Amino acid sequence: MVELPRVPGDEPELRAAYSRFPSGVVAVAALADGRPVGMSASSFTSVSLDPPLVSVNAHVRSATWARLAGLPRLGLSVLSEDQAGICRRLATRGLADRFAGVPWEASASGAVFVEGATAWLECEVVQRVPAGDHEIVVLRLHAVATAPERPPLVFHASGYHRLA
Repeated sequence: MVELPRVPGDEPELRAAYSRFPSGVVAVAALADGRPVGMSASSFTSVSLDPPLVSVNAHVRSATWARLAGLPRLGLSVLSEDQAGICRRLATRGLADRFAGVPWEASASGAVFVEGATAWLECEVVQRVPAGDHEIVVLRLHAVATAPERPPLVFHASGYHRLA
């Protein structure tokens, strides 16, 4: 049996442990004052089929999330394997225009979608659950589209990978 030490208080050690679980990556975006605002999230997961719900986690001190949280509709784009650069750009703090050079389009309700993704979900926030330094954001789906021929981007061990 593996001997486990107690939960470490060391953030880098926790990040290393958390990074051992591979996940997909989504762009979470919407129009705010007529301009696209967005961030990337590797904490995306499906929650329920009936009603159709998904969730992402957002840092409580994220200025981007603070702008997105109150908007009526959010676009979630499941990024494809060739979109690691877009993911990095959307994760960069302090960048004046995260969408510069990123192909996108908006729905009539203001949800923003990254072109070339493998799936797109138009959602609204239905619940925000405090969870330490993050909040779990539950979103209800209103529309969905997929491009199954595009493999997803995978985040693992703090890096971006393709499915083998």
